Amino acid sequence: MGGEDVLYQEESQSDRLSRKTKEAPMFPIAIGVCLGAIGYGVYMYKNKGKMSTSVYLMQLRVGAQGAAVGALTLGLAYTMWKNHLERQQANKK
Repeated sequence: MGGEDVLYQEESQSDRLSRKTKEAPMFPIAIGVCLGAIGYGVYMYKNKGKMSTSVYLMQLRVGAQGAAVGALTLGLAYTMWKNHLERQQANKK
C-alpha cells in the first residue's frame, strides 16, 4: 500500500466508552432510555391487571417502535445541527 503506517493502541473498555461517547453523544442517552423503557415495561407487566398478555405485548411493541423512531429522529436532528454549526464556524475562518 502507499507506505502509510497505521498505529493501533490498546484501550480499556472505559477508555473506549468515553471515546465513543465523545464521538456520538446520543449513544449513552439512547442506552439510558432503552433501560428505562425496559424497566417501565417490566413494572407495568407485573401490574397489567386484567389485560391479556398478547394485547399488552402488542402495545409495548408499538410503544418501543415509537421510541426507536423518536430516538433516531432526535439523533439525526442533532447531527444535522452539529454539522451546520461546524460549517458556519469553518466559513468564518
